[in-house]
Amino acid sequence: MKTALATVTLSGTLPAKLEAAAAAGFQGVEIFENDLLQYEGSPADVRRMAEGLGLEIIALQPFRDMEGMPEPYRSQKFRYLQRKFALAHELGTSRLLMCSNVSPHASGDREQCAADLHALADMAAQEGLTLGYEALAWGRFIADYEDAWDLVKRADHPNLGINLDTFHMFARGNTLDCLRDEIPVDKIALVQIADAPIMQMDVLQYSRHFRCFPGQGDLPVVDFVRCLQDKGFNDYLSHEIFNDEFRSSSAKEKAVDGMRSMIWLQEQASQKEPEQASEITDIEFVEFAVEGDTGEELIGLLNQLGFRETHRHRSKNVSLMRQGDINLILNREPESQAHEHFQRHGVSVCALAFASSNLKSTLARADRYHLQRFEHQAGPGELNIPAIRGVGDSLVYFVERNGAYRFFDIDFVPVEAEQEQLGLQRIDHMGQSVAKTDFLSASFFYKSLFDFDIEPSQDLPDIFGLVVSRTAKSANGRVRIPINMTDAREASPQRFIQRSKGAGFQQVAFECEDIFKAAAGAGPENLLPIPANYYDDIEARFALEPAFVAKLKAHNLLYDLSEEGGELFHFYTRETHGVFFEVLQRTGGYSRYGEANAHIRLAAQSRQYALAQA
Repeated sequence: MKTALATVTLSGTLPAKLEAAAAAGFQGVEIFENDLLQYEGSPADVRRMAEGLGLEIIALQPFRDMEGMPEPYRSQKFRYLQRKFALAHELGTSRLLMCSNVSPHASGDREQCAADLHALADMAAQEGLTLGYEALAWGRFIADYEDAWDLVKRADHPNLGINLDTFHMFARGNTLDCLRDEIPVDKIALVQIADAPIMQMDVLQYSRHFRCFPGQGDLPVVDFVRCLQDKGFNDYLSHEIFNDEFRSSSAKEKAVDGMRSMIWLQEQASQKEPEQASEITDIEFVEFAVEGDTGEELIGLLNQLGFRETHRHRSKNVSLMRQGDINLILNREPESQAHEHFQRHGVSVCALAFASSNLKSTLARADRYHLQRFEHQAGPGELNIPAIRGVGDSLVYFVERNGAYRFFDIDFVPVEAEQEQLGLQRIDHMGQSVAKTDFLSASFFYKSLFDFDIEPSQDLPDIFGLVVSRTAKSANGRVRIPINMTDAREASPQRFIQRSKGAGFQQVAFECEDIFKAAAGAGPENLLPIPANYYDDIEARFALEPAFVAKLKAHNLLYDLSEEGGELFHFYTRETHGVFFEVLQRTGGYSRYGEANAHIRLAAQSRQYALAQA
């Protein structure tokens, strides 16, 4: 199927929207009439611009309240559409799209409405044009696509077809039965694809603010495309997305997101045998950008957590701190991506590496999804580890664990280090803070490229406002990335973004074998203080022994108990350069993240921030 998007999907001027659509690889665009009315050039200019970019203008839209109107409104509507036929010719498009009537003057008489649609289609036929009729989910009398199809059938005109919009269909709870059993392919005027999270709210507000690209929401858009494929449909799939964040984001970035969504959608709907899966199995390393002595506070905290420098790079100013199977790289190299990252964001996580079960397949998928490759300079005999641009300015490296050697066995030289450690074993999860405009894009990055499962969003109460969080999780559950955003300017994720001048990893959580040993070794001066009221509450809530609670309190440990009896023990460090660490221990099959304690952590971090600013 061919790909297009409606210009209403993107931000900016009409020329900027067309350029973004073409650069992302779309073949066509629907011109939203408001974009045209705001443009200072002529429709013929728009046509030439689109042709020069290799774009087909597939439709002009929307035309509203056309059917079932009394006089004098009916005649006004017919004259209005007649004038727009000339506009369609100037644009070089043959399709115009109409929405079902929402006017209080409209009639619900289907024979009258069908007769109006027939007359309008007759006018279009004289101009060599086709009309598409769409059921708005809030239409006064026609709100379901089955009813729109009934009107199109009654009108019975070769220049009139039905426009199928997945948002309007699924927001009303429609099934695919009518499409599957009744609507022939040659009567489908256009297909518009939009997803959305499942929400209970006024459908007009739902439509205007919460649509998103397929794969970013919860609607059965894959089933819809499969149904179209089964029917032999091979025309355009077009994004028509109304979303506040999309319209306040970079048009180029959102157009690329839209193309990735199209690729994902058609891959998911394909009836072909799936290619060999490339599974992300673990986090191989985390890389910090530091410079000079700016990272000493970070290094001191890591030392307190039991990390020691165990290796140094053979040719670069890069060191490796290890503990258990945790690899933390400190990059001070002046000619490096890490240096550039430091210049923009200060001491920060500049990259992480995923272990892949099939490196070749992972890279092929990255190329297919238009992910930008990053090439770095490797010295003689050193690994040239492939990487892509990730969320924000960070990089994602890929390594393949298929032998006895790890990356540090080749690129690094061991150094003598103290052996006493705190029993930290592996990276459990990494929290990433992003701007609200990038929240959907970030989660779809992990879903589309790595087949990560995206868990439902949760609201976490910060004392300055709500933080919305959703976790991207690998198939084996060993890579977990909570993605956090907020509208609140003073809430934790936004404070981090302001300090770091962009999205990034704010949290690194380590799994340990003995939480009390780890907390004691970390030292009370490094731990996030937890209020005494919290411990009074969990003693009562979980019927805990006072001596046990006192032990938790002495180490600033938080606690959670699942319904199945699994336990979570965890503590947080104070922030350094906006980044904080968590150490946790799960018992009894506990699999969550201690969300019940998130408000305690967020409030404690806000207090520490206020004290630091005083």
